[in-house]
Amino acid sequence: MRARRRVARVVGVWLVLVGLAGAGVGGGNAQARGWGPAVEPYLSLGWGDPPDPAAVLRKTGVGGFTFAFMLSAGGCEPRWDGERPLTGGTDERAVRAVRAAGGEPVVSFGGGTGRKLEQDCPDAAALAGAYEKVIRAYRLRAIDVDIEMRAYDSAGSRRKTVGALKRVKAAHPGLTIHVTLPSERGGPDARLIGAAARAGLEPDSWTIMPFAFGSGPATAGSAQQHARREDMGRTTVRAAEGLAARLREAYGYSRTRAYAHSGISTMNGITGHQEVITVEDFRLIAWYAHTRGLARLAFWSVNRDRPCGELPYPAEDRCSGVPQQPWEFTRALTEPWRWV
Repeated sequence: MRARRRVARVVGVWLVLVGLAGAGVGGGNAQARGWGPAVEPYLSLGWGDPPDPAAVLRKTGVGGFTFAFMLSAGGCEPRWDGERPLTGGTDERAVRAVRAAGGEPVVSFGGGTGRKLEQDCPDAAALAGAYEKVIRAYRLRAIDVDIEMRAYDSAGSRRKTVGALKRVKAAHPGLTIHVTLPSERGGPDARLIGAAARAGLEPDSWTIMPFAFGSGPATAGSAQQHARREDMGRTTVRAAEGLAARLREAYGYSRTRAYAHSGISTMNGITGHQEVITVEDFRLIAWYAHTRGLARLAFWSVNRDRPCGELPYPAEDRCSGVPQQPWEFTRALTEPWRWV
């Protein structure tokens, strides 16, 4: 029965993607064109029993991690989680370990909680200076600005972020810049994307977070009982198509180029808003990203990419809340061919 349901789901999703292609969306095999998204799951060293990132890299073949989060220590001074020193601590040792194991670190600014540099820095020039401190400290090849919650809703924070990233891009033309932003089921709104396009800022990827659609956070111990059974794989595909449409409208991109500037950052297992995102959903997302030539795949988080133990699998910061093997979500993004 399970195999029959999976075949039906494969056929259904295939028809969705064929329909999109028939309408002129996408086309061609991304891997055959030499394309493929950067797979960079988030890792927090200040939360959720963090695993050894070098060990996860070796076990999964992932190319690197997005280290989270660089926040404000007050004023415009960057600190890990707003507390730990920029260099000389566990975070720097982890970044060096990933590089030594052959991976590439990305540092993420912002996130859902804490004091944001995008809000505390007084202007775009000061915010660019804060970004520069981190880039120079780690000799980074890529950064991620995860702008959400009140920072995203603030016109001033959005304006400062665009201005700061323009300065950083001009100073470091080879630096990869990801901008991560919230999304609804039909894709993100156009506030930040439109402002960036009008200002002449072209990030390497606009990465949407297609989950937490406003059903309300789960209470302790209730996630499994009340988790919603929406098909989050297909919902994510629809949201990513909405992102590509926003980029085409704002930048005048072709469909292919819009995909090449698109990314997806989802969540593994049971989310704080009670959605259930499974390993099978991740395989669909990976297949879609590779066939469409997306720029980036990420998720929150590697800390949660482990089974919780005995049923009913309560969702926690150390595990996903759904049945899985260790690091199975990460492998699902690095091995999309296993799904088709």
